Amino acid sequence: MAYTAQPMPTVPSPILQTALWTTVVFALALVANLSVKFWLASRQVRHVAAHRDAVPAPFAGRIPLDAHRRAADYTLAKTRQGLIELAVGTAVLLGWTLLGGLDLLNRALLAWLGGGMVQQIALVAAFVAIGALVDLPFAAWRTFVLEERFGFNRTTPRLWWADLLKSTAVGAAIGLPVLALVLWLMQAAGPLWWLWAWAAWMGFNLLLLVVYPTLIAPLFNQFQPLEDATLKARVTALMQRCGFSARGLFVMDGSRRSAHANAYFTGFGRAKRVVFFDTLLARLTPAEVDAVLAHELGHFRLRHIPKRIVAMFAMSLGGFAALGYLSTAPWFYLGLGVRPNMAAPNDALALLLFLLAVPVFGFFLSPLSAQMSRRHEFEADAYAVAQTSGADLSDALLKLYEDNASTLTPDPLFVRFYYSHPPAAERLARMAA
Repeated sequence: MAYTAQPMPTVPSPILQTALWTTVVFALALVANLSVKFWLASRQVRHVAAHRDAVPAPFAGRIPLDAHRRAADYTLAKTRQGLIELAVGTAVLLGWTLLGGLDLLNRALLAWLGGGMVQQIALVAAFVAIGALVDLPFAAWRTFVLEERFGFNRTTPRLWWADLLKSTAVGAAIGLPVLALVLWLMQAAGPLWWLWAWAAWMGFNLLLLVVYPTLIAPLFNQFQPLEDATLKARVTALMQRCGFSARGLFVMDGSRRSAHANAYFTGFGRAKRVVFFDTLLARLTPAEVDAVLAHELGHFRLRHIPKRIVAMFAMSLGGFAALGYLSTAPWFYLGLGVRPNMAAPNDALALLLFLLAVPVFGFFLSPLSAQMSRRHEFEADAYAVAQTSGADLSDALLKLYEDNASTLTPDPLFVRFYYSHPPAAERLARMAA
């Protein structure tokens, strides 16, 4: 059935007043958000630049001055790049909302496709595609200019484009069915659709934790079993001491794309895997690898992963409940620059507006989640020190900070908002204590 444009009916005055207040609150929150972010970034730039030419006393003799300056310059470059992206992102957000971009896109697709599920999926897909196109130059700049300048990039243009195409295909293959399910529930599941949608979303996330290591990650990287017999024996013994089991120990070809080093656990339940970047194994001694692995084991032993999953469940439940309420409120659409459809569903519009608005307000809660994450990192460090050697963990962390060009002198307030891991000085001081 073709969609026919309907004249906008007269909107009751109370709804218009609430919509106006919604616009004002959103605009004020956006200005506050932008101002705080620019202020924090300027503090970070000044603080790092002021300490660029002197290695902090706790690291004197362990970190060369050249490495310290390189880390400062890398941090400054990333922060300044982030400011440009922040300005562009804010302009795009205004364009989608108060300037009517999302409304224009919605009307164009309604005229082309009519009102229905296909149009709603097309609206979300077009929104995501436009956002990806806007971000594309910044992503290329980060890889081929910023990372290249500091010696981290090892990605070729061909590999970069291949990764982009594969990630787009995987995202579409996974995301479109989930989107269709959520939109269908919004129409068919009644007033409590948001509860059913939340349950489906959580089930999907748990399923993704299981299938990601074996089905998705190998599309982008090669994973080879750990072949170093001595290191494998050490790691296996450590895991047995910690009461941890995994389906395998793997080495990932991280050096194919970047010089950054890392190690991580992936998967859920019996599908857990231990993955080492090849760059990490090339840099650390076996004892230091043990210490880094013990830190990661600490997250599991101290049940940080289930705690984070429960927190994610709770926040997403609140989010879906809020979306369930807002999706039925005309002032929500009008206040954010969109005319709600009168003869077609508004579910995709509500979803997109919610996803655009929530980060503006949610940013002010970021210090709470960052603080919880840093506390977990301290606890995992303490567990690693108890299981291995504090000196080995300290040496490993310093090597990783140096190799990844992580500044040793971040602004303390910037840390409180953005850092999921404690700064090096705090971690080493806590371990020493």
